[in-house]
Amino acid sequence: MHRILTTTVAGASAAIIASIVQGQTYPSKTVRVVCAWPAGGLVDVVGRIVFQKISENTGQQFIVDNRAGGTGIIGAEIVARAPTDGYTLLVHSASHIANPHLMKKLPYDTLKDFTFISLLAAQTGLLSVHPSLPVKNVKELVALAKARPGQLLYASSGTGTFSHLAIALIDSMASTKMINVPYKGGNAGTTAAVSGETQVIAGTPAALVPHLSSNRLRLLAVTSDTRLTQFPQTSTIAESGIPGYEYRGWVVVMAPANLPRPIVERVHAEIIKSIESADTKKRMEHLEPWTLTPEQTAARVRADYEKTGKLIAQVGAKADQ
Repeated sequence: MHRILTTTVAGASAAIIASIVQGQTYPSKTVRVVCAWPAGGLVDVVGRIVFQKISENTGQQFIVDNRAGGTGIIGAEIVARAPTDGYTLLVHSASHIANPHLMKKLPYDTLKDFTFISLLAAQTGLLSVHPSLPVKNVKELVALAKARPGQLLYASSGTGTFSHLAIALIDSMASTKMINVPYKGGNAGTTAAVSGETQVIAGTPAALVPHLSSNRLRLLAVTSDTRLTQFPQTSTIAESGIPGYEYRGWVVVMAPANLPRPIVERVHAEIIKSIESADTKKRMEHLEPWTLTPEQTAARVRADYEKTGKLIAQVGAKADQ
């Protein structure tokens, strides 16, 4: 019995030591960073900026590999099934926690099959309209939507994405009925809004600022609960017509479940180092950098999972919408 216990303790100690050494030597080869969204969108841009700097700092390549499709499901499945060694990471959006509430079945467990490492950035929407729409603030948009139920179209990057649910929440809270038109990614949705194919959009600052500057879109409000420093004169939706409204998404770094703690800590440390560097700050000055500890990240994901599930149930969103 004593010999068995000694062997067990020795084996556990060896495993712990091996894990620590693995963390100290990581990364020793190229790391694949799967991006669950198309090139050029917020998730892709943020991921590339952060991991380019990590590559420079570590001397190892962190290669961003866009595997878009199914509102992030394709990329997430790849990572869920990857080895738990830190050499396959995932950059994803809050659509990750919407998908299980929209789909009858997923090829992975949204929470249990992943290790949540850190947030990279917040996702605040700029509620904007095509200039042809005769509204200049949220109250006027709500009034027009009530006068034209089912007639105002809004562009989204897919059912269950931030750009969909941000406006679905407006419908829910203001008793309006605008129609979601899902596109394949944020760029396509933005193009639709700018062309007038749709009339409303809740897009990111990075995507919409050029079109706001050229007056091809009109900014009404921001979806966060506080004003953005980039738009200090632009009110929140809560301030300008729908009290209590707040909706904010995020970009997150994940890995397969049970990633060894030393590697989690190493990746997290490199993320912080990257985001706090002067050149990354400059490149992300309009992208709302937002980092949390691994524990805080997991807690945020779980809390938003519950919140998003309630919203989707409330608005009756479906994956084939």
